[in-house]
Amino acid sequence: MPFAAWSPFSEVANTEWFSLQKGAARNQLSQLGCALKPHDLTDDIHDFADTAALIKQLDLVISVDTSVAHLAGALGKPVWVFLPASYDWRWMLDRDDSPWYSGMRLFKQTTLGDWAEPVARAKAALMGNEP
Repeated sequence: MPFAAWSPFSEVANTEWFSLQKGAARNQLSQLGCALKPHDLTDDIHDFADTAALIKQLDLVISVDTSVAHLAGALGKPVWVFLPASYDWRWMLDRDDSPWYSGMRLFKQTTLGDWAEPVARAKAALMGNEP
């Protein structure tokens, strides 16, 4: 999921965003094309214990299917996960939740490569504007 796809979340009022991206993915934060400008505290993340400590301070984790999403789920933190249309079998068909993590909500692509639709659904949910 390209970082620019997260731009619509910049329109959500009264919200602070924090990046948990490490490694090469972190470089996307400095690229142009995304209106979302999260706080980057990742210089202080050295291991999963540090990541877990940061996750515990957040109200909600929104992620793609990564180890951070699974860590948030295992910690019992509410976590929303974006999945491509060709998602892994463990996410099961016709579900927007996970039997593995009680606080997890899934936002699956309906068209491979199109992140606009699941991002719009997540943004509406975050703003309390779900149908």
